[in-house]
Amino acid sequence: MAEVLLSPGVLARENDQSFITAQPVQAGAAIVGPTVKGPVGIPTVVTSYSDYKNTFGAKVESGSAEYSYFTSISAYNYFQQGGDSLLVTRVVSGSFTSATSSKIDNGDTNNAFVLETLTEGEIANSTSTEGTNNTLPSGSNDNLRWEIVSPNTSSGTFNLLIRKGNDTSKQKVVLETWPNLSLDPNSDNYITKVIGDAKQTVRNDGSNDYFLQYSGSYANISRYVRVKSVDTPTLNYLDNNGAAKTAFESLIPIAGSGSFGNAEGSNIPTGRSANYYQNISNTDSQGLIATDYATSISLLANQDLFQYNIITIPGLVKNFSSNSGTLTTLVDNAQTRGDNLAIIDLVQYGQNIGTVTSKAADIDSSYAATYWPWLQTIDPDLGSQVFVPASTMMPGVFAFNDRASETWFAPAGLNRGGLSTVIRAERNLTNSNRDTLYTANVNPIATFPNTGVVVFGQKTLQKKPSALDRVNVRRLLITIKSFISQIADNLVFEQNSVATRNNFLSQVNPYLASVQQRQGLYAFKVVMDESNNTPDVIDRNQLVGQIFVQPTKTAEFIYLDFNVLPTGATFPA
Repeated sequence: MAEVLLSPGVLARENDQSFITAQPVQAGAAIVGPTVKGPVGIPTVVTSYSDYKNTFGAKVESGSAEYSYFTSISAYNYFQQGGDSLLVTRVVSGSFTSATSSKIDNGDTNNAFVLETLTEGEIANSTSTEGTNNTLPSGSNDNLRWEIVSPNTSSGTFNLLIRKGNDTSKQKVVLETWPNLSLDPNSDNYITKVIGDAKQTVRNDGSNDYFLQYSGSYANISRYVRVKSVDTPTLNYLDNNGAAKTAFESLIPIAGSGSFGNAEGSNIPTGRSANYYQNISNTDSQGLIATDYATSISLLANQDLFQYNIITIPGLVKNFSSNSGTLTTLVDNAQTRGDNLAIIDLVQYGQNIGTVTSKAADIDSSYAATYWPWLQTIDPDLGSQVFVPASTMMPGVFAFNDRASETWFAPAGLNRGGLSTVIRAERNLTNSNRDTLYTANVNPIATFPNTGVVVFGQKTLQKKPSALDRVNVRRLLITIKSFISQIADNLVFEQNSVATRNNFLSQVNPYLASVQQRQGLYAFKVVMDESNNTPDVIDRNQLVGQIFVQPTKTAEFIYLDFNVLPTGATFPA
């Protein structure tokens, strides 16, 4: 397109400024912990509790009884309180593998293709001889079975059903239907293209530098399985006349159903008693110990790949000596990333206030916060009343706060700190108790008559008094840093000129003005001009901006003076 006019005429030019109204990327909470099923060590986003249960399950069997993990209870409450996305990382002990499909026969009695479950561990195994009504004795709500329907040798296609492992032939529970699949690599309906064959594996590059290694050619569309291999491909199944090639007709899978098996890894590690709820111990918390979390915590330190605004590990408490280093790493990662708040638990069930405040003194960071005491809630899947650490419930409080107001409002108090799904706190705190805890930067969870259980504090664990010793200010800075950093990302490798600086200012100033209008700031100023971008700075290929903000403070200590005057006295002006 011409950019200048050499003869009379009209030149219409475009200036794309649509990016100016771009909004910050919204990230939900991250929870790290054991789950019943699902991919191991792979951070996975779920968008509802139903989605969570389909991916990670709900109830775990241990010692002829059923329990729920803190992870599940936390996920339920998070979505109940308005959370929209949750990053869940499943932690296990030992080696886990996926289950593979039993033989999928074709007309030539070969294995046409092999499926692999995305869930890892023995719980994915449904392999067993079918009984009455096509039932699988090993089939469960948490594993799968497959079925081939309507194979067509004329077109070389077939339908694949992914069913729940505990259904029957008379009452099928179909999770996914994949119609008109083909074993022809050149077909648009090639099974690997449609279902996917991608696999993510956690690798270590030394010095605890963990990363995800991808394999496979096609992204996984199925939420339950991937294609591990196609053993009898039918390349160019139809000839030039559109007729099936005789040699390939016997390779199409025949109608039938089967199961999955050969997965390894148990949710109840050998030699551990798998203690749950208030019974967790230093050596066994829901079947895990602190070192089981190390890989996942290291992986979630990758800010470019994983985004979230708070992170919790319900089940690890700092008072257990073996957990201290793991929780310290979690807080250090939050501080290094600078874009999230780590919510940690200090003590196990049944401890006194002195122990709580003593453990709080060990941490000094505005990127961490803690709440106490433990809380009793209803297990959403078992219906029983159980005690959980406070970090289990806090993602829900933050989710409600962000939905009802803004991230820079305090997630505390009667308006935004209510715990509607909590039955009672471990102990009712007196005003003196709350004073002691808050002075030590521990956020008390109070119980009020006719009101219920309420989060009644919003301090970070930063020791030095400043604006950043409050959760709402820390989260304000996280929010505006995230948005402004995204704007700055678009300026890298651009010309270091007045136009580039003005481009930055034209986006940042309106955004900060909107934050001010929404009660996040008292005042602000952005400087990016010749005063801080001198010729020397420019010659070093640097672009410097300075952003000054005055965060809005919350009213936490309200003094009301009631003055009693004698009859006839004059009220002061």
